[in-house]
Amino acid sequence: MRLSARVDYALRAAAELAAVADPDNLGRARPLTAEQIARAQAIPPKFLESILLQLRRGGIVHAQRGPEGGYWLARPAGEISLAEVIRVIDGPLAHVRGQRPEELGYAGAAQALQEVWIALRASERQILELVTVADVAAGRLPDQVRELVADPRAWS
Repeated sequence: MRLSARVDYALRAAAELAAVADPDNLGRARPLTAEQIARAQAIPPKFLESILLQLRRGGIVHAQRGPEGGYWLARPAGEISLAEVIRVIDGPLAHVRGQRPEELGYAGAAQALQEVWIALRASERQILELVTVADVAAGRLPDQVRELVADPRAWS
């Protein structure tokens, strides 16, 4: 799996916003400016601004201009999966040569590759839809993820 810098920065920005969010989203969270997020996560500020615009258009964050303005999560962090953020920034999770796996057709000995790509996407979804921005911000990942990470082979 290859994640773009845009996705990496978007996930880090969402986690930063989750860290200051009202956990129940009962009142508006304390907004953070793009500069505050960029500084906290060592993200180039101009690049982050365009990412935050995408996240706003995708319904992940809200924004307000002005001296009291900034960005905050549009919903509780526990309702925003990593998969959702990735899709807003880069589109569908798995592509092969720019196509969705179910749109591919292989012949002969390579025919089973389509099923491999679909299984790979399902595996990615299983983790990325399970883990929320709140999980990342709190440093408390689901047991299924912790079990995978505990395997030394996962690290190489």
